[in-house]
Amino acid sequence: MIARTVSSRRDGPTDGRHDGRREARPEPPVTAAWLERVTTHYLDRYGASSEMLRRVLARRIDRRCRSRDEDASAHAGLIEETVARAQKAGLVDDARFAAARLRGLRRRGTSTRQAQARLAAKGIDRETIAATLAEEDEADGTQGGEADTEERAAFAYARRRRLGPYRRPETREANRERDLAAMARAGFSYALAKAVLASEAGEDETSVNQE
Repeated sequence: MIARTVSSRRDGPTDGRHDGRREARPEPPVTAAWLERVTTHYLDRYGASSEMLRRVLARRIDRRCRSRDEDASAHAGLIEETVARAQKAGLVDDARFAAARLRGLRRRGTSTRQAQARLAAKGIDRETIAATLAEEDEADGTQGGEADTEERAAFAYARRRRLGPYRRPETREANRERDLAAMARAGFSYALAKAVLASEAGEDETSVNQE
């Protein structure tokens, strides 16, 4: 005969646990020192606007308060104090962040309209955005100012997406309407998109708006 073994089964917990699981312990309380550590760790890894930091701190507090069954809104003042200290220490500077972000967006071929929207999404206020765009034009140093900046961005976008002059010559005309639509969605005016798509590769070295 084949011997069978019958395993014994416990009828209930005998070690103070339920189903072998420990009850989750609540996290430590929210303190100013803890928020400072969260701030330092975050800003060591990422550039941020004041609003971005504010959002990060709010999420961390909300998560900790849920584990403690506490009201996260009670710590709103502590968030503002922490953000203010970061600003005073120069760890957060919205104008500096906006300028750096705009430079990165322009390199990728982002239009002024989309750049404004993306900076706003990062919590940059309208006045700072306007000042950053104005400073960009001043730093450009060309007579065309904003128009030249937008034109360079349009060429950068076309180059990155391989539109118009950056397509194979035999495919340009067939894709013209599609390319115009892509540039319109990217925030470029119809006139500028049309001029860029009608140009030749390398023509972005000089203004397509020059007569």
